[in-house]
Amino acid sequence: MAKINVVDSIMGSGKTSWAIQHMNGASVLEKFIYITPYLEEVERIRSNTDRTFTEPNNNNKDGSKMRSLKELIADGQDIVSTHSLFQTADDELLELLTDSGYTLILDEVMDVIEKANVTERDIRDLKALGHIEIENNRVIWNCVDYDVNAKYADIMKLSRAGNLFYHRGRFLIWAFPPRVFETFVNVYVMTYLFDAQIQRYYFDLYKFEYEYYSVKHNDEKYVITQYDKESENRKALYNLMNVYEGKLNAIGDRDNAFSSTYLKNMSAGVEESIKNNIYNYFRNVVKAKGKEILWTTVKDAKPGLSGKGYARSFLQCNARATNEYQDRKALAYVFNRYMNPIERAFFEDNGVQVNQDLLAVSDLLQWVYRSRIRNEQPVELYLPSSRMRRVLRQWSENEI
Repeated sequence: MAKINVVDSIMGSGKTSWAIQHMNGASVLEKFIYITPYLEEVERIRSNTDRTFTEPNNNNKDGSKMRSLKELIADGQDIVSTHSLFQTADDELLELLTDSGYTLILDEVMDVIEKANVTERDIRDLKALGHIEIENNRVIWNCVDYDVNAKYADIMKLSRAGNLFYHRGRFLIWAFPPRVFETFVNVYVMTYLFDAQIQRYYFDLYKFEYEYYSVKHNDEKYVITQYDKESENRKALYNLMNVYEGKLNAIGDRDNAFSSTYLKNMSAGVEESIKNNIYNYFRNVVKAKGKEILWTTVKDAKPGLSGKGYARSFLQCNARATNEYQDRKALAYVFNRYMNPIERAFFEDNGVQVNQDLLAVSDLLQWVYRSRIRNEQPVELYLPSSRMRRVLRQWSENEI
């Protein structure tokens, strides 16, 4: 089984730079697959490495990037691609990767679980027919001669691969095929606060072993060192954030204020108040111009909370790894991050404990770091959720 190395290092410490340096210094006999969230990072890897990295394309008989990825693996090429393509891994890809000698470098964690598109009635029908049974929450497929083109073919494929879970008698959860990680010689996962990430819980679910490291720069090159959160100098980053403390925060005093559920169910009056607060913060408190602003909330709440002067300066709240907004200095994070209840229940029912507060501060920091703070310049931050302000302070003091 591959050795899994978690490069858990604070934003700006040089994780990608270390990866480029590592690949440039590797033997020509080594082969790499580099997976990143964004297309702009694909180009960064292609432009800054001494190796010839190829990106999968759809210029083949199937018109399929997955077909291209498989052909590149068969040819032993160095490959750079996005999370979205890699997440569609199938049995043929697994077969090609097995004993191929590749090292995987995963830039940021992936979405490794999601709710499958299956109804409760589908589940009942399959159980009644004897096609499936449930063993330790895992769906086991029992029908040997089932038609691969039939109605439940997707359920059959996922359950045969061991990636489908029956949860609380109500829904099925899909998990990324764990065998993919077993096909590599080495795996590097580059992120920050991995203990909070869903991929960490996924590794624990499947009993993967992993080791933590950090990245340091020693004036000559980037080096991997033992993980030590005390050396991150969190306080220095926190001190670059001028977190607003004032009457515009009163609306977020409740611990669950600004959660996804809160934002989904808020009244028209509350929505208008939040919208006015965002406008007042940008216009009157920090007197920011449109090109200096960056704000976020959950996708469903965006239309109702968008206002004059800032509506076009939106960046999704789960943004990572992009530097497109590094000139922005006035920020509003109008969200109170909790793990999806289905995901949390799924892991906890399978004996894996989650850390809600660390997850919240992890996503917040990743989002804030898209701004000019990445260049060690101070930013103004409106964080109306009292809980989010609390966990940010606790992180800065190494309490979480």
